[in-house]
Amino acid sequence: MRLSTPASPLRRFLQVAVLLLALVAFAPRQAQAQTWLVSTDAYVKLGVVDKFGQLGAYTAKFVVINQRTGKEYILTKEIPKGQNGIDVVYPSPASEADYFKAASGEAGTAAAGSYLWECQVNGKKVVGGRFSFSEVANDVTMVGRN
Repeated sequence: MRLSTPASPLRRFLQVAVLLLALVAFAPRQAQAQTWLVSTDAYVKLGVVDKFGQLGAYTAKFVVINQRTGKEYILTKEIPKGQNGIDVVYPSPASEADYFKAASGEAGTAAAGSYLWECQVNGKKVVGGRFSFSEVANDVTMVGRN
């Protein structure tokens, strides 16, 4: 009974060729230039707190006004009893259920410029202020081999 047969020269050649091809295919490549992607996201956190919890539950209406365009963006939040306050982010993503929007439904943006903001409770301004967004520039660096 024969257990193995000697490899033919053609079969041996094919095995060596496949092995060499695999080594070449999986050999490390010379490093190429590396490219980085960049993103910049500007936003402002606004907040209001009933410091001593005297109101219980209340409705906070945040109003942001773009001073360049005069557009108002509004976000209304219900504050449950015991929570006392809330922070919101302007601009908030339009993909959220509640977001800063104009009367037309247009979402607020972080366009460069000055903004006024206020928070109203029961129709009265309780807090407010101003902020600005500056122009944003991104530098992209390509790292390469010399």
